[in-house]
Amino acid sequence: MTDPDTILLEAEEAMSKAVDYLGHELRGVRTGRAATALVEYVKVDYYGSSTDLKTLASITVPEPTQLLIKPFDPESITEVKKAIESSGLSLNPMVEGKQIRINVPSLTGEQREQLVAHVKKLGEQAKVVLRNARRDANKHADALAKQEGKHYPEDEVATLKEEIQELLKKYESQVAGTSEQKAKEITQI
Repeated sequence: MTDPDTILLEAEEAMSKAVDYLGHELRGVRTGRAATALVEYVKVDYYGSSTDLKTLASITVPEPTQLLIKPFDPESITEVKKAIESSGLSLNPMVEGKQIRINVPSLTGEQREQLVAHVKKLGEQAKVVLRNARRDANKHADALAKQEGKHYPEDEVATLKEEIQELLKKYESQVAGTSEQKAKEITQI
């Protein structure tokens, strides 16, 4: 048996997770300047297991257009280089002794447009997840009016649905704000 507070909490949790996931996905999208998030989740074949680069090396930004990667295990440097080259990020890692330097090239106008479109697509996917959470919460709200045992009046169910809609608006505006901010970062030269 559920109650209005539980329904609202579950809807908010699902919506919050969608916004967090969007933020996580957008961190890995390239902008005109170097950012550690660009390569943190590149998968490196480290002794037979696929491992995130950020757990194998320290990643710093010595200059706005440069990344410096220092593997904790100097033996893994060739694997790290291979992983970055095959990541699809169009980056050219250069090995310098026990570290790797990456010059992050500026984006062309066409690349910027593609990335902005990708960011918008990610934003739309997040909004779909938010709307699905609203749909599920509304189904549970409708079920409250029909459930056996404790009866919830129609006006209480209607109020719950309004609260769910307010949650949706709040999280949709967060998604829009996050997506717009990332698109602005990409288009800035």
